[in-house]
Amino acid sequence: MLALCGSGAAESPDASSAAIPHAARSLLLDGARADDRLIVVGSRGHILVSDDEAKSWRLASSPTRAMLTAIHMHDARFGWAVGHDAIILRTVDGGETWQRVHHAPEEERPLLDVLFFDERNGLAVGAYGYLLSTEDGGETWASGAVGEDDYHMNAITTAAGVLYVGAEAGVAHRSEDGGGSWRTLEPPYSGSWFGATALDASTVILVGLRGRMFRSDDGGSSWTRIPTGTAASLTSILQMGPDRIIVTGLDGVLLESHDGGRSVSLQRLPDRAGVSGALPLSDGGLLLIGEFGVRRLPAEG
Repeated sequence: MLALCGSGAAESPDASSAAIPHAARSLLLDGARADDRLIVVGSRGHILVSDDEAKSWRLASSPTRAMLTAIHMHDARFGWAVGHDAIILRTVDGGETWQRVHHAPEEERPLLDVLFFDERNGLAVGAYGYLLSTEDGGETWASGAVGEDDYHMNAITTAAGVLYVGAEAGVAHRSEDGGGSWRTLEPPYSGSWFGATALDASTVILVGLRGRMFRSDDGGSSWTRIPTGTAASLTSILQMGPDRIIVTGLDGVLLESHDGGRSVSLQRLPDRAGVSGALPLSDGGLLLIGEFGVRRLPAEG
């Protein structure tokens, strides 16, 4: 179980280090690990870096003031961040510096998630059916389509060569050819999906509005609803191991599973602050990312 009570309460940024910039207390939306480095992104183009397991943070130089919604690190050097104004940033030095490689504010379609298969080939998805692909590490991007609708595509995930996208209106998509073609899936819920994770080619979990969580073990043909005990919107899924999964949500919600998402236990942050994502820490704890900025959640015990 997660440690949320007594001495195990989540640490505020102020409890970690006096050297934390004000940005680490502002709205942050996503994060990634680059080996021993933690990188988080969020409001006003903020990119924060920690090399000591979130005890202290520093601001990286960012070429944008647009909201950054998602980040993907392929390895210790190569990474990409996306956000509003169709912004895409790239780093080749582990997040120390960032270059703007795409920007289209006139389209008024924010990008909401990004995924790379290797150093050159990747996809970015966003509002109104926005899909961009690159084959040269982000130097150039080509527009594409997932389906005939223009639903927001909020999350993209992959396992064993199969892609899944969680969208709005209860829609999800699956691709077996790297995003060249897509099959529309219809989980039995009409609300938006904000988080998705593929455990293998056939097993995918979606989370979203009103505490909804569904799992499919046959590539999206059939779905099982997982009771969560909450009506708060669920925002992200973190795989901590073969069977351990952490789901974050608004209202301070944290769900934990030890059976691959077949069941979950519910806990809440004492102040019920919204959590947008989480990253694993080397001591077994979690880094929480959300409306509070960043917090370290110690391992139990």
